[in-house]
This record gives sequence, structure tokens and C-alpha cells, in this order.
Amino acid sequence: MKIFPIVTAVIVCAVLYMVILERDRLVEFAAGFSADPAEDAATGDMAEDAETLAIAPDETGAHVVHVVARRSESAIAENAVRLRGRTEALRQVNVQSETSGLIISPPIRAGAFVEAGQLMCEIDMGTRGAALAEAEARLAEAQSRLPESEARLAESRAQLTAAEIDNNAASRLSESGFASETRAATTAATVSAAVAAIQSAEAGVEAARSGIRSAEAGVDQAREEISRLQIRAPFEGLLESDTAELGSLMQPGALCATVIQLDPIKLVGFVPEAQVDRVEIGAPAGARLASGREVQGEVIFLSRSADLQTRTFRVEIEVDNADLAIRDGQTADILISTDGIPAHLLPSSALTLNDAGALGVRVVTEETEALFMPVTMLRDTARGVLLTGLPDQVDVITVGQEFVTDGVAVEVTYEELTQ
Repeated sequence: MKIFPIVTAVIVCAVLYMVILERDRLVEFAAGFSADPAEDAATGDMAEDAETLAIAPDETGAHVVHVVARRSESAIAENAVRLRGRTEALRQVNVQSETSGLIISPPIRAGAFVEAGQLMCEIDMGTRGAALAEAEARLAEAQSRLPESEARLAESRAQLTAAEIDNNAASRLSESGFASETRAATTAATVSAAVAAIQSAEAGVEAARSGIRSAEAGVDQAREEISRLQIRAPFEGLLESDTAELGSLMQPGALCATVIQLDPIKLVGFVPEAQVDRVEIGAPAGARLASGREVQGEVIFLSRSADLQTRTFRVEIEVDNADLAIRDGQTADILISTDGIPAHLLPSSALTLNDAGALGVRVVTEETEALFMPVTMLRDTARGVLLTGLPDQVDVITVGQEFVTDGVAVEVTYEELTQ
């Protein structure tokens, strides 16, 4: 059994006992070997001064805390709303076919600029021309029936007039005894037959007119079907895809091409519900794209309905893009200008927390006492933080705020006097 580890452990325990439990005696023992008592006294005085530097009694005997404060005055600060968003084309549409057939036009390649109404895809006519000719022939036939029906109606009306005259004459002669009652009855029957003939002729005229309208509808339908053979650009823009290839078969709903409009272009962001009331339509805005380019525009749309998942509101900003250099889908850091508000510019080191965890600063009151005041931080800058919630003029403790509480007397040294 080795005795040296045991001896070493006993020595270590003795030293720890002296250092922790008998520290005062150990210090007195070491002081007896000091070479210069005056130097030790000076060292003790310096330590005592360091401990009482922050807290010292005033003239009345009460202890005060030495602090450094800054006399701050509020100034109007630009309080913009910052968002993370993206660029988005002003308009984008997938131009699709409304009918079926083979493409007979050569394709236009992606990236080409197209004007509004420019032909992009043309479909073979097929038998649509014959269908139009048949519909026009039916219309001509229906139109030819109308004069005949109208002539029959006029003839029936003339017969009714003659029958009414004969009926009146026969009735008078029968009343005078110069004609038989049989003749009067015969003329009355003739009048009734003429009335029925007129009704039949009017029905024939209405049928002819209905036939004309039906034929006209057939012609319009045939012409509309032919107009669908030419697919044109709905607005000027850029082709995001090739148009349909020559010889490909189109069906209703098949894609001819995708057209996007990039001038002007939109910046799209989503405003948190806590800041949505600060954004207004027409407010100036700017953005820095991921490429480093900076653009400016104005707010043109602010959603009235929040997104159900994120509880944010969509905002759109219109930006000029005449050179088409800004592309759809680029990331953008958006800054929307709002009305300026009074704020204090203070160093971030002046911020502190109270016992409840609220963010604020400690200020010097008129009675030269410390007081905690809660603040709201607008944003961080290179020179400090912008804070609201303070009076227009206030003395903010910038050094020593962690050593005081509300109502503690302080002795203030102002930064302006030391600079």
C-alpha cells in the first residue's frame, strides 16, 4: 500500500479547509510576511474605493448611485413597414384552344414578344367552310318563305274585307224582306272563314320569321366556329412557352402558348396583421431585388381578407419595368413608407428589463431618482435603436441602469459634459 496518495489527499483537504473556512486567519497569517505594510494599506484602500465607487453616501448620509445619463430629445423617424416578397407578372394567361383540329401555322418560340391580337396558332378549317355555306343556304331559303307568307296574309285580309261587305248587305236586305235568311247566314259563314284564314296566314308569317332566326343562328354558329380556328394573343407580352407545333392535334382546352406581361410588374408581399393598418393604397414603396437592383413604385392593392394559415394580408406594389429586366418570381426585400412618428435614438446598451420582463429604459426624474419606463423598439440602426413610448425630452441612464431600481437616488454625470 502506497502512503504518498493518502498524504497528498490529507494535505489538499487541509489547504481547502484553510482557504474556505479559515480564510480570515490565513490572510492574517500571510499579512505577517508582508514586506511593506504601507503598500498593503494602500492596496486595501484602493479595493475599498472600488467597492464604494458605484454606491456612496450623499450629504444627508443616504446612499446614492453614480450613473451616466444622456439627455435625449425625440425626433420624427421614418417608420417603414419591411416585408419579404417576390416579383410577379402583371398578367399571365394560358391561351387554350376552343375547338379541335390540326395546327397549320409555324410555331413562335418562347421569349418572343407578341402584340395584342397577333396570331399565335391557326387550326385547319376542315369541313367548317361547307357547314357555313349550308347554314347560309338555309338562311336564304327561310328568307324566301317570308314574302310568300306575308302575301297570303294580305290576301286573307282582303277576303275578310269583301266578306264583311257582303255580310252587311245581306243582313240589311234580309231585314227589309228583299233577301232570304239563308243568304245572310251564308255571308256570315264566309266572314268567319276569312277570319280563320287570316289567323292561319299570320301563323305562317311567324313560322317563316322563326325559320329565319334559326337559320341566322346557324350561320352565326358556323362563323364563330371558324373564328376559333385562329388563336390570337389577348394582350401584348412575352411568350413563356413555344406555341403549338406545326401538325399537332388540338383539342378543346389544349394549350397554344403562355403569355405574360411584365411591364409594369408587381411586387407581392404579405403584411402581418399587427402592421396592416399602417399600409395605405397609394403609399410609396421600394424594394431591393436579390440581384441588388433597387426599384420604386406605389401600393396598388391591399387585401381585405387574411390568409387563414399565416394571418397575413396580401399587398401589391406596381413598379415600372420598361426594359423588361425584372423577371417574374424574383425575391425582393420590400419597404413600404408610412407616416413618421416621434422616436428617441439611444444605444442598445441602455435597454433593460423590469421584474415583469418588460423592455424599457431607466430614466432620471426631477427628484434625481431612477425610474423604469417601458418602450417600444421601432427598428435597429447603425447608430443605435429607435424607441417610442418616452416623453419628448428625457434623461436616459446609459451606464449603471442595472444597479438601480425605481426610487433609488442617483448622482448623474451627463454624456454631453464628458464628450
